[in-house]
Amino acid sequence: MARILALSLILSGGLAASALAAPGAAAAPADGPDRHWLGSQIAKREPAARRAPAAGVLAVPQTPGLDVSSWQGNVNWASVAANGAKFAYVKATESTGYRNPYFAQQYNGSYNAGLIRGAYHFAVPNISSGAVQADYFVNNGGGWSADGRTLPGLLDVEWNPYGAACYGLSQTAMVNWIRAFSDRYRARTGRYPAIYTSTSWWTQCTGNLGGFATTNPLMIANYNGTPGPMPFNWTYQTIWQWSDRGVFPGDQNYFNGDLTRLRAFARS
Repeated sequence: MARILALSLILSGGLAASALAAPGAAAAPADGPDRHWLGSQIAKREPAARRAPAAGVLAVPQTPGLDVSSWQGNVNWASVAANGAKFAYVKATESTGYRNPYFAQQYNGSYNAGLIRGAYHFAVPNISSGAVQADYFVNNGGGWSADGRTLPGLLDVEWNPYGAACYGLSQTAMVNWIRAFSDRYRARTGRYPAIYTSTSWWTQCTGNLGGFATTNPLMIANYNGTPGPMPFNWTYQTIWQWSDRGVFPGDQNYFNGDLTRLRAFARS
């Protein structure tokens, strides 16, 4: 996460699976419980962007964190905190038919260990509307409160693990789906969700038709040693996912600012 901090976007999470879900059916990971973590599709679909050995030198202080899903199971949060993590995103839901069975241990455990934590939703836009999936997310752990310890919900929108990269949606339809999710989440929680994506997916699947930078913080996935370039029309990232392995379980992230700014981001 390079650049000046202001409050911006966040993260998305990835699943790997095989079968393409039939329209109208709730998608669930093909290999049983969610065996994937944020960024897994980025690592698979963008082979040049893999496992940077170390994050690049950035312009402002960076605060380390992670994201997890049921692939990590019960996490030793005391160890994670001792290793320096200050925040965590935890997968809560996918589509309208899947809930992370380890969500309570991961979400409450990270909080109890002193981390600032938030929940994320893996979007499957060809299954149901953005508003319907936002409701499912909020109803199953994806809410937000201005307590300074809870990050805004994160919409993980990226490469489709079940079939066509853009889920069979046109660029305009994809933008409308993301906006419907975002607007519904804000109506339910009072806060716009962060968005997790990669620049390549965003360019291909939205055609750079939607402007979300003024409302939604960005979590950018880029494993090449720097956060950029940014997707349209963000000028900086709020969170940079810089590797899918490292000292923490799951994916390795940096918040674009110091701990004071991270707390401010959680509050507002």
